[in-house]
Amino acid sequence: QVQLVESGGGLVQAGGSLRLSCAASGFVFKTYAMGWFRQGPGKEREFVASISWSGGNTYQADSVKGRFAISRDNAKNTVYLQMNSLKPGDTAVYYCAAARLVTAQDDEYDYWGQGTQVTVSS
Repeated sequence: QVQLVESGGGLVQAGGSLRLSCAASGFVFKTYAMGWFRQGPGKEREFVASISWSGGNTYQADSVKGRFAISRDNAKNTVYLQMNSLKPGDTAVYYCAAARLVTAQDDEYDYWGQGTQVTVSS
């Protein structure tokens, strides 16, 4: 069955960095675009970043542009989110997801992971 398993979350001080990983199985990873979303306490789920199946195209939300970077390794069936210069406002559960086409629309994603908590202290 399809599985997306996130890891790498945790507690970090403002200004610090974390690297999230998402290991995929049960589908042909290299044919899917991948995305990262997050949901902060009391907030709606929001788009963070996405990457095309080849890795040649990436997109980030304005709120994370210049601080976060998405990448993928198709040989390892894994997508990453490098998060730098973290702020308390980045505190959220982070989810990875898979879609047929690269998109920021969460309803266009077919598969979702269970999420990993990122907490940024001030």
